[in-house]
Amino acid sequence: MGQRLWAILVFVTAFALGQEAHPTIRVEVKSGEGPVKDAEVIADRQNGRTGPDGVAILPAALGLIDISVTKEGFFPAHASLDIDAAMEWTVQIELQPQKEQQEKVTVYATRNDVRVQDSPLHVEVVSQDEINEELAMRPGDISMLLNEMGGMRVQTTSPGLGAASVRVQGMVGRYTAFLSDGLPLFGQQGAGLGLLQIPPMDLAQLEVIKGNASALYGSAAMAGVVNLVSRRPTKEPIHEFLLNRSSLGESDGSMFLASQLTQHWGASLLGGAHFQEQQDLNGDDWADVAGYSRGVLRPRLYWDNQNGGTALLTGGVIYEDRSGGTVPGAVLPATNQPYIEGLKTTRYDVGGNVQRVLGGRFVVTVRFSVSEQNHRHQFGEDIERDRHELLFGEISIKGTSGRNTWVVGFADQRDAYHPRDVPPFAYTYQAPGAFAQDDLNVASWLTVSASTRVDFHNRFGAFFSPRLSALLRRGAWTGRISAGQGFFAPTPLTEETEAAGLAKLLLPAPLRAERGRSATVDLTRTMGPLSVTGTLFASNIDHPVYVDRATTYSIFNLAGPTRNRGAELLATWRKAPFSATASYTYVRSSELEPSGRVEVPLTPRQSLGLVGMWEKEGVTRAGLECYYTGKQRLEYNPYRNESEAYVIMGAMAEHKIAAHVKLFLNLENITNVRQTRWDPLLLPARESDGRWTVDGWAPLDGRVINGGARFTF
Repeated sequence: MGQRLWAILVFVTAFALGQEAHPTIRVEVKSGEGPVKDAEVIADRQNGRTGPDGVAILPAALGLIDISVTKEGFFPAHASLDIDAAMEWTVQIELQPQKEQQEKVTVYATRNDVRVQDSPLHVEVVSQDEINEELAMRPGDISMLLNEMGGMRVQTTSPGLGAASVRVQGMVGRYTAFLSDGLPLFGQQGAGLGLLQIPPMDLAQLEVIKGNASALYGSAAMAGVVNLVSRRPTKEPIHEFLLNRSSLGESDGSMFLASQLTQHWGASLLGGAHFQEQQDLNGDDWADVAGYSRGVLRPRLYWDNQNGGTALLTGGVIYEDRSGGTVPGAVLPATNQPYIEGLKTTRYDVGGNVQRVLGGRFVVTVRFSVSEQNHRHQFGEDIERDRHELLFGEISIKGTSGRNTWVVGFADQRDAYHPRDVPPFAYTYQAPGAFAQDDLNVASWLTVSASTRVDFHNRFGAFFSPRLSALLRRGAWTGRISAGQGFFAPTPLTEETEAAGLAKLLLPAPLRAERGRSATVDLTRTMGPLSVTGTLFASNIDHPVYVDRATTYSIFNLAGPTRNRGAELLATWRKAPFSATASYTYVRSSELEPSGRVEVPLTPRQSLGLVGMWEKEGVTRAGLECYYTGKQRLEYNPYRNESEAYVIMGAMAEHKIAAHVKLFLNLENITNVRQTRWDPLLLPARESDGRWTVDGWAPLDGRVINGGARFTF
């Protein structure tokens, strides 16, 4: 027995002496709320997870060890440790929570000011971070920001001047309302270059409601609403400046200043100067890129009593001189004469809103705006001068009662058009209306919203515009169903007449009001950092206004409805420092033209977008993008009846080189896709409306490289 015990002791001693001691690392992970459970810890080639106490113990080796900690919902953290002894080393790492953007995003276009995920209406929101990305790509206007959203297409309406409008789910641009902080400061979209004159530098958020929203905003919103939410002053003053220059001769200088003046008062100022040189890229003596010079000034004044009472007062001035047509010294081959297209614009606007809380239960809101636009159009030998006026006023009261959140109100809008050189097309529309909305939380998984509006139009009579929406939630699934009806008060100002003018336009009979119905169904599934949304949509427009350019240039209502059917698929993946977005849209849009039912021109059936971004927060970001646009039906084009499909690729990068300075570089349309690489832009003979160009169905500017600097103080 003694010999056996002796042998065991000798064996254990020898084994212990033969083992080499190893160091260990004790990683203690916490956040502001305490220990972080199930965080992944990697030290050298060893990995593990923290327990309920936020601690993970890993073996290590002598030398310099890199430690990384990741956890969904937190930014990754890193540390290093120089181990020189076989002992337990302790490292404490604090994780910073990522900004749960969805939790904080409030949408204002729905009138009930709810969180985006609690709204029965499907509202797409572009955050300020995403706006800042686009700011480096197109600092002069918001066209690219909108064009890269699924289901939306920025359509060139005038190749001569570069004018454009936004088509939502296949519906033409005049049906979409553009608002600034809920105010119609920009007038009707068809009354000028619209979105090409709106800089994005002062935007905090962009909200888009797709589908008939006349129940919320009257006749201007039959296809949807785009609401631009301005940036508010913060505790720390904001002083931002941007300088940009592109390879096509574009120059931009913008500034945004904001400050909290007192505890209750704040102010901001947006200013910008934007210039573009004329460019003839294919050598046909016609400007493929119109030249312009534009100045923008917009001050805002804010008041907040810290007890629910707020106010906003804003004013704006825009001046722009835009020119296209034949380049200086050149002539049209068909006439041996120069042909100049030009547009001078001055716009003034004033608007505001006041919100007060009554009795601690009700919120009363008053909104108003006044705007005036003056234009001088030149279409070769024709000069057309006009003035647009828009007056808007609204008062509403909002309250809650049990599970209901309701809004009722009254609005009045006067829209007037005064053409000096084509007086038969003048009009003055006035449409007072009353509206109501009620959101009912039926259960934790179901919210229903009902909206209704009655407008009394001075020319087209009374219109009833209802809308019903429902939000259904279960676990990681979210579904929305929405249907609505609305109307549009037609005017002679359409995408076609904006490009050609009114001097040659015939009006065989008075126009009838256009009436629309739409419905959408969408389903969202969230799986950690991945979110996927599928949407089905459909709409009909009765008595749609059509501009005929065949043998005569005339405007009239079509006998049959315009039909839009389609689907969207949107997938987003975000896991710091990477993010990716994929979008696909299918649109089948048709109209009953005099020759029969055909597809609506310039409406691609299929489009696809892929965007990837890497970002080191506040320091560096880099991204790649790729967009596919399918074939489109063309009309009045002697070179082809159907466009080519094309792919556009781009890349951007931004880097902070100093405490107050960021440099950015953007490469747009790297593959140099350009419509004039397939066909000429110029027509062999003049059209009935007076135009000398075909419609734009692909980029006209080709590859563009721009870069610049942003300064923040």
